[in-house]
Amino acid sequence: MVLYFSATGNTEYIAQEIAKRLNDECINLLDRVKNDNHDVLHSDMPFIICAPVYVCEMPRFLSKYLKKQTFTGNKDVYFIFTSGGYCGISGQLAKSIFRKKKMNYRGHAEFKMPRNYVASDSYPMLEKDEVEERILQSYDKIGSVVADIQAGNKLKARHIFLFESIITIPFNPVWCKFKLKAKDFYATDKCVGCGKCANVCPLNNISVNDRKPVWQDNCTHCMACIGNCPTRAIEYGTITQKKEPYNFGKYRYVVDSSSEK
Repeated sequence: MVLYFSATGNTEYIAQEIAKRLNDECINLLDRVKNDNHDVLHSDMPFIICAPVYVCEMPRFLSKYLKKQTFTGNKDVYFIFTSGGYCGISGQLAKSIFRKKKMNYRGHAEFKMPRNYVASDSYPMLEKDEVEERILQSYDKIGSVVADIQAGNKLKARHIFLFESIITIPFNPVWCKFKLKAKDFYATDKCVGCGKCANVCPLNNISVNDRKPVWQDNCTHCMACIGNCPTRAIEYGTITQKKEPYNFGKYRYVVDSSSEK
């Protein structure tokens, strides 16, 4: 069983492609997370959990959800992480969660995907050719990851040194507390009141009043609201006004053309 959370499509694509090649079930965890649904998940095949990486680890809300979730059937679990280039301690934290569940952590694979974080000038968005290159490199990597899972091999990723853990373990909660604010999000006159931003928010942080979205302050900066807005109506202060929001769907042609070859 392949499980995933994806804000702007990177992780969703990798998860669905892995599930297709394994002929396995693929489940989007978004609604389960939003509704705090912890109905038992059962699979006779290994569990494969796909997650993005925010600030050197998987989203904190997703870690919290997985800790409370019950998994039955197969005891093996693999992780797939998508990031802008650095997965940090994501694998270590995933391993800790599932060892406590008495499950067999079978390692993780990292996919370097295009960056979606438009809410900061510290992380420049990639040019079109760089986006396409990352997607193609990830597409080419899927085959070897699937082959390892089919063979029952452990997935191998770069070793994380102790000094990296020492730095990143305290960094993430501090960054999340002081930097991940929602007060600068707003909708322009392009907004049509469709409510998609509220539907895709994993933390239920957005409500729609008088056909306009309103943000509270329980935000993870996943960029789902900006990246999925059909009318390009959501901005974050002045930072995003001259940036094109990222969504994997805009670059679907890259993998579609590759799969046809």
